[in-house]
Amino acid sequence: MPGHIHEIIIFTIFLLFIFLMLAVDLGIFNKKSHTLSFREALVWTSVWVSISLVFYLLIRLFGHELHNLQDVESIKANILKYNHPFSITGLSFSEAIKVYNRNLSLEYITGYLIEYSLSVDNIFVIIMIFLSFNIRTEYYKKVLFWGILGAIILRFIFIFAASAVIQQFEGILYFFGGLLIVLAIKMGYEFFTKKGEGRIDPRHHPVVRFLSKYFSVTKEDHGNRFWIKENKRLFITPLFIVLILIEIMDVIFAFDSVPAVFSVTRDPYIVFFSNIFAILGLRSLFFLVNNVMNRFHYLKLGLAFLLIYVGIKMILQQLMELHISTRLSLGIITGILALFIIISLLFPINKK
Repeated sequence: MPGHIHEIIIFTIFLLFIFLMLAVDLGIFNKKSHTLSFREALVWTSVWVSISLVFYLLIRLFGHELHNLQDVESIKANILKYNHPFSITGLSFSEAIKVYNRNLSLEYITGYLIEYSLSVDNIFVIIMIFLSFNIRTEYYKKVLFWGILGAIILRFIFIFAASAVIQQFEGILYFFGGLLIVLAIKMGYEFFTKKGEGRIDPRHHPVVRFLSKYFSVTKEDHGNRFWIKENKRLFITPLFIVLILIEIMDVIFAFDSVPAVFSVTRDPYIVFFSNIFAILGLRSLFFLVNNVMNRFHYLKLGLAFLLIYVGIKMILQQLMELHISTRLSLGIITGILALFIIISLLFPINKK
């Protein structure tokens, strides 16, 4: 079977599994709109993290099946194509498979950790959107569900388009690296000045004004409905506007999170897998963070340092052909996050 056909089959199976899990989440366990409790959020967060770790084990054991690698030469070609930071020179096929799968699984879990961590900053913005539009908490889950579904589609387009550009023009990685550093500086500035953390103006936001110009918008509360029909006219509700805002914010955040994962691996499938599993856990993580958002107040600064690291790493890899091992990158990223979580716990916010 040709390699690309094999990749499409495995990728299709993955997507079917993801949509099945989303259907189970929405259709069986969450038929009614309700506020997700801290306990429910903790359970679902544990479920999604566990599934992500199981997928890590699958890659560790069968990662070579993704690209249908059947001999040493095909493994070498794949390493060259995606610029993996290791060599299999002198190894037998079975030894090469073990080395390849171990590195691929580390790339996946490192990318997952980066994406999942950066999702926390995304969550803070989503919370502000909900608060600004006075959305009732029992409707959060529905909006986040459809927001995640849209994010999967948008991330698919963004990731594979970016991968195609990188394959044709590696110089774009300088831009991605510089963009991450700029975004990190902006994030650090906002942390110290407390700017960019206020509520959104629901009347004057550009997206709201655009939708109000081209669509009929109802100002009344219509429960968990995204649109209604009155007098043969279709009206969109504030809940739908919130959904659109969240989708736009996800695209904006993708411009820092996706390039950050590309600093770890250039394999678009691994980038996509790590992104999707992090996004799938976003909804339950939202309710956890919403309950304890003030306890890890220094984490935003930690995310800024994380972006600086991956941005510099991406530039140095291109400029000096410096290859930092995936295991070392995983250790550095984990260390940065752990350090700022500990600092947050040691120096809590003084409540006046």
